[in-house]
Amino acid sequence: MNVTRVAGDIFRPSPAVLIRAADAALTGIRVRDHVRVRPGIYAPAGEWAGLAPWERYLARVHAYARVNPHAVFSLESAAALLGLPLFGHPRHIHTVDVGGTSRAYGDVRVHASTDDCDTVTDAGISATGLADTSIALMRVLPPAFGLAVGDAARARGVDSEDLQTLADASSARRGRSTLRWLLPRLTRYSESVGESVSRAVIEWCGFAMPEIQAETTVEGHAYRLDFFWRTARVAGESDGYGKYSGDAATTTAALIREKQREDRLRRHLAGFARWSMADALQVAPLQHALLSAGVPLVAPPRTPLLRSVAHNPRSH
Repeated sequence: MNVTRVAGDIFRPSPAVLIRAADAALTGIRVRDHVRVRPGIYAPAGEWAGLAPWERYLARVHAYARVNPHAVFSLESAAALLGLPLFGHPRHIHTVDVGGTSRAYGDVRVHASTDDCDTVTDAGISATGLADTSIALMRVLPPAFGLAVGDAARARGVDSEDLQTLADASSARRGRSTLRWLLPRLTRYSESVGESVSRAVIEWCGFAMPEIQAETTVEGHAYRLDFFWRTARVAGESDGYGKYSGDAATTTAALIREKQREDRLRRHLAGFARWSMADALQVAPLQHALLSAGVPLVAPPRTPLLRSVAHNPRSH
C-alpha cells in the first residue's frame, strides 16, 4: 500500500462535536444529553438532530476513527471524508485491508484487496485517495450516481488517464462493464451532482446529447448554460437552489437576475427547460420538460437503466 501523508485540511471535519464517554465523565458532561454515535463516542443531541443524513454518516466515520485509529477508510466512508458525493445515509462503515481478509461486524465492513492503492493520511485518519475511492465507488453504485462521483473527482483534478489506468490494473471483476460505460463519459465541467445524474437520464431517455457548460451571448449578455442543444436551439438548466441561499435581500436579487436571464434566453432560443435533482431522479418530469422544450429523441429509452436511477441499494 502506497501511503501519501498530507499535512492537513484534506478531510472534512466531523459536523458534530464528538465526545468520548471517558472524557465526559472527567469533565462532568451529562451523557444523557447526548446521542451515542457508536459505543463510547457521543455527540450533543441538539447538534445531532440538526444534521442531514450524509452529515450523520460523516460523523459516524469520524467516531469510528476515534476508536480504531489504524483503520483505512474506503468506499462511501472515504468519500465522506474527501467530500465526494454521497447518496442517502450509507448503511456501513467501510475500510480496506490490503492482503488481509474480508470480514464484517456490526455496521463495519472490512474489504480485503490484493491490489495496491494510494491512501492519504490527515490528523491521524487514513483513507483511500480520490482516484482509488472514485473507481471503487463507480464499480458498485448505480451508474448515474457513479457518474456523479467520477465527475466530482475529475473536477478535483483527477486525470481521466489515471482513472483508466487504475481500472485496467485492478484484479477486481465487479463493475467492469459499468466502468467501461462510465470512464469515457466523465467530465470535469459538470458543476453539480444534479447535472451529472441528469446527463445519464438524458442519454438513457434517448435524447440527443447536449453540450455542457456551453457559452452563448444574447442581448449583449454572455451566459453559460448547463446543457445546450445547439442544433435544436434549446437550453436546459439543472437547478440546485444553492445560488438562491442567503438573506432575503440577497435571495431576492438572485431570483430577479435569474428571471431576467431566463427571459432573455427564451426570447432568442427555440426552447428552454428547467428541472431539479428530484425531477431527474423521478425521470418522467425531466423527460417531459425536455420534450416540451423541443429536445429531439434519437434513440429508444433504456428502461432498466432508467429504473436504476431511483434505486441505491447501498443506502437505507
